[in-house]
Amino acid sequence: MACEEDFCKDYFVLKPEHASLFDLIRILCSSSFGERRFVESSGANNLGGLGRRWLIFISVLVQKVLIYLRKPMAWIGYVLEMWLNLLASNGGFGLLLLNLLKGSMVKPDKSSATFASVVGNLDKRVELEKNMNTSDSRYEASLSIMASKLSYENEAFVQDVVADHWKMEFYGLFNFWNGKKQLTQGGTEPFNADQWQTDVDISWYELQGMGRIHGGFMKALGLQKKTGWPKEIAQGLGREYAYYTIRQKLRDELNKNEKAKFMLTGHSLGGALAILFVAVLGLHEEGLLERLEGVYTFGQPRVGDEKFGEFMKEKLRVYGVKYLRYVYCNDMVARLPYDDQTLLYKHFGLCLYFNSCYKGKAMWEAPDKNYFSLLWAIPKNLNAVWELIRTFIIPRTKGPDYKEGWFLRLLRVFGLAIPGLSAHCPPDYVNVTRLGSLPSQILVQDLTQQRRKHY
Repeated sequence: MACEEDFCKDYFVLKPEHASLFDLIRILCSSSFGERRFVESSGANNLGGLGRRWLIFISVLVQKVLIYLRKPMAWIGYVLEMWLNLLASNGGFGLLLLNLLKGSMVKPDKSSATFASVVGNLDKRVELEKNMNTSDSRYEASLSIMASKLSYENEAFVQDVVADHWKMEFYGLFNFWNGKKQLTQGGTEPFNADQWQTDVDISWYELQGMGRIHGGFMKALGLQKKTGWPKEIAQGLGREYAYYTIRQKLRDELNKNEKAKFMLTGHSLGGALAILFVAVLGLHEEGLLERLEGVYTFGQPRVGDEKFGEFMKEKLRVYGVKYLRYVYCNDMVARLPYDDQTLLYKHFGLCLYFNSCYKGKAMWEAPDKNYFSLLWAIPKNLNAVWELIRTFIIPRTKGPDYKEGWFLRLLRVFGLAIPGLSAHCPPDYVNVTRLGSLPSQILVQDLTQQRRKHY
């Protein structure tokens, strides 16, 4: 088959919409491609051993389920979001009933500064940590996760928090084109089936000089269908691409102040886009990298293979960029996608792994690197039980700022059935940046980076 993209010669692309039930069964029984329309590859006409075929089976199966659930998930998300804001706007369930009887029920406005997303309702904290200043080694990470959490909200909400609560300047919120539709959020939205489908997809393209990189994440960032990553493109017709628009915005702002620096951050899908943004800057040898203070990602899925990792480590070393990937406990998304048989999607460099007691370790890869591993099934379930218990303990031990609402507690109940689900949500990442202890080698690395940039 011919590659649908003209910029690469080596690729592996799954198209689950073309896979039948019989195709799924054949994946496990035979390694031959045959006439399968749901797989396009530049390699040999072979799917590999049973282990890899099992991963392909899981990836295609989950994607097909998500395709069928696209509209129901969107509807459930809409209803849940409206219901949560209806309760908040009227002061709770009791007052909502009273206002309904009185005919004075307050209807939530989706464009208002008080309308919070589903993620925002899981964790209502908007203030920065008061007991942490800019000299604290945890400050940048703490600020980054709060900014990442804001990416799920509407523009009025974000502007209100940034300007009124953080006393910072708000530059704007953008909608970006990902090749098929507008990409409006910087993270994996809980009820967005398309974004979850991207997370579990193991498709990749190999870009010259960079290695193999996750296809869906690159498209979301602005990969061009015919030319890949040209240094400059013409934008317009309502199709703004994330990489090119953000890069130009940074150029404009940094030119105004030669001492200014910037950080990149993101939660979930947003984390993948953040580190890939750095990768393309490195590919283009952009001088902006000299002004990049650091990259902080939270619950970030893997993005590329070992060759890509070597490319990134060299670019980060040359420009003295600090990169910290936070992984909380059994977070399922941080372990996706996974294809060990072809050395794909391995994290490069150190990541910070935090257990459920918020103790941090610097590791090359988090424990239980394959979410679907049966060996970790019991430990993951036991930990989910502890996290449900902890929700009633933490406000007594850490203070009222850590009190969890009924909605987050309900999600932790669901986490008993799907361990790692609630672990992916921002609340625990906010907690680890405030309560977690950084490993000594990270503190040394941070000091080394500061000295390198100073001299």
